[in-house]
Amino acid sequence: MTTRDLERRRSQPPIDGDDQEGYYLSEIAAAPPADPSDPQHGSLEKHVSATKSKRSSQRSGPLDREEDLTELAAGAPAIRRSDDEEALNRETNGYAPDQEGISKDQSEPNTPNQRSYFATELYIHCYLIFLSIWGVLARLGVEAITSYPGAPVITPVIWANFGGSFIFGFLSEDQRLFREEWGVPEKSTFSNAPSPTSLGDNALQKIDTSTLTSLKKKHTTVKKTIPLYIGLTTGFCGSFTSFSSFIRDAFLALSNDLYSPNDPKTSPVPSRHTGYSVTALLAIIILEIAISLSGLIFGAHIALSLDRFLPTLPFRLVRRIFDPLTVLLSLGCWLGALLLTIFPPTKVWRGRALFAILFAPPGCLLRFYLSKYLNSRLSSFPLGTFAANIIGTLMLGMCYDLQHISSIGGGLLHRSITCQVLEGVMEGFCGALTTVSTWVGELNGLRRRHAYIYGFGSVGIAIAGLVVIMGSVRWSRGFDLKIGCSI
Repeated sequence: MTTRDLERRRSQPPIDGDDQEGYYLSEIAAAPPADPSDPQHGSLEKHVSATKSKRSSQRSGPLDREEDLTELAAGAPAIRRSDDEEALNRETNGYAPDQEGISKDQSEPNTPNQRSYFATELYIHCYLIFLSIWGVLARLGVEAITSYPGAPVITPVIWANFGGSFIFGFLSEDQRLFREEWGVPEKSTFSNAPSPTSLGDNALQKIDTSTLTSLKKKHTTVKKTIPLYIGLTTGFCGSFTSFSSFIRDAFLALSNDLYSPNDPKTSPVPSRHTGYSVTALLAIIILEIAISLSGLIFGAHIALSLDRFLPTLPFRLVRRIFDPLTVLLSLGCWLGALLLTIFPPTKVWRGRALFAILFAPPGCLLRFYLSKYLNSRLSSFPLGTFAANIIGTLMLGMCYDLQHISSIGGGLLHRSITCQVLEGVMEGFCGALTTVSTWVGELNGLRRRHAYIYGFGSVGIAIAGLVVIMGSVRWSRGFDLKIGCSI
């Protein structure tokens, strides 16, 4: 990328200063897991507090908005920052000038900055739509190939959660793929530096370390404003993982209804002692959280190991080809899913995937906006992600009840459109609305005490909600577990 390209990018930024922080403090705001130098202090609360204080002191311009933290507020998962480290500066974002640097003429409608802002908004939404569809398809595929007789783990969504968390950790820690969006350090950065010959080895090492840390901060800040990066993390990883399916399987383990591929659905499930149901519930919860967290950290370690071998996405390729092409692909894929749902080659496709990918983009977009406007309300408790996970889990519980009551979605209607729509809402809308990759990233980034409160609160409230919603049906009239919706 030439110097001219860099200047063109900086002179026509797509996002204003406040909006940048709303984007980069999103699904990746969690602190890094690989090097917990200070486990008592995470960076997520620090980012939220610093951002809120900056906005409260700078909200005077005509373009000021309530653009709060989105899902990308987590830091890179491999380095835990100490409490005395300053929050990232807005001017390092590289995507737009500070709000104070925008002139009065530039703040008028229809200026290049405004048009560029709306173009970036369009790209972000199209990436979320397009990649959420592929995220749901990837989750359904992983669940299909990991559900087989003799499987060591009978909750197949655990592997989708591991894979999504792995990719999330890899992208969070990566310093190579989006390097051209970062740019190159200017010569003036080193023009006033002392001569290496006049410094000792220790002093030179300190300068190098400080420079490297500063450049990494700049790169991380810029990266979290890139539409492609937001689409990969919030769109694909968030839809690839599913918090609602994880909690549903935990409840089914508690109620002794968790489907095992070892036995056909028509075979009766042997009864067991209540104590065994409690241990089954704990097993699902511990396995899901532990494997997802390990996937996050493992992905970060792989990114560090492969840093010197990874290619860099060219700036021109991403900006001039990928971004405009995604607008067509997202709308085309979503419209194609709608047409295939109306006119399917075979009706089995509806229950297997079509309704799921049709309902996935609204769920992903709702999660994006919930985290964008709510995550900054409490620095120690990401309300946006929490609300998305709880709402999606409760909706899944209601759909599961409707699907497994013979007079509504089951019985002779188990191959009807009713059951297939409910299946699509559960796997598509609820699956894309809830996320594990973001959740474990935030758990890793919060202070230890806050992380336990957030984790236990999310799982506890979700389980309690399903006990009320699904338990009232399960322990009164029972589920019709013979329903398959052609899956």
